[in-house]
Amino acid sequence: MPTIMPTISVRPATPADEEIVVDFNCQLAVESEGKQLHRPTVQLGVRAILANPQHGRYFLASVGEQIVGQMMHTFEWSDWRNGEIWWLQSVYVHPHFRRGGVFRSLFQHLQAEAAASPNVVGLRLYVEEHNKTAQATYDRLGLKLAGYVVMESLKTNY
Repeated sequence: MPTIMPTISVRPATPADEEIVVDFNCQLAVESEGKQLHRPTVQLGVRAILANPQHGRYFLASVGEQIVGQMMHTFEWSDWRNGEIWWLQSVYVHPHFRRGGVFRSLFQHLQAEAAASPNVVGLRLYVEEHNKTAQATYDRLGLKLAGYVVMESLKTNY
């Protein structure tokens, strides 16, 4: 018997969605990197994005009334390409809804927005190097390794 996929809707997050976004971000850190985040800091960070879209935007995926996934994107200006690159971040799908098209719906929604924005020249994301399941999902949607290694210097280091 064929599986009937639920209807997935995607919408921008609003300040009323703060708690679910904070919850998903904290769960994401535990699942993907084994990190317990400082919830008050995450809450302030989420609140800052929801209040200031120039920092980034969250999109939420729902099945019926239940929010089942999220994706954030931030903006980077590329002088080499004279346009914006949108970075996908904070991608999370509730475990009961994985492998059901939730991320695909979120990604296709953002792709459509990027295609309609003349100043957007590409989409990028970073993924934890050992998360082969996520990498395979991204590959199936047409995302490819970009040939870069992410390096960082966090403020706690200086």
